[in-house]
Amino acid sequence: MYYNVLVALEIIVGIIIIVSVLLQPSKADALSGLIQGKSETFFSKNKGRTKEAAIRNVTIVASIAFAVITLALNLI
Repeated sequence: MYYNVLVALEIIVGIIIIVSVLLQPSKADALSGLIQGKSETFFSKNKGRTKEAAIRNVTIVASIAFAVITLALNLI
């Protein structure tokens, strides 16, 4: 029973990781701003409060949860 629940959770967390990685902006946008010299923007000052930071945090938490669930499945 626990095995089936863990497999279902791993599938759900895997989908969350895929979606959150696809929603993250590309690094090419940041490089163009670096070349142009525009480092003082609203997003650079408030980087911790933006949507991008929230998506990054979701990706980190989901990745840790995926690793823990994978270890638990290996122990069962």
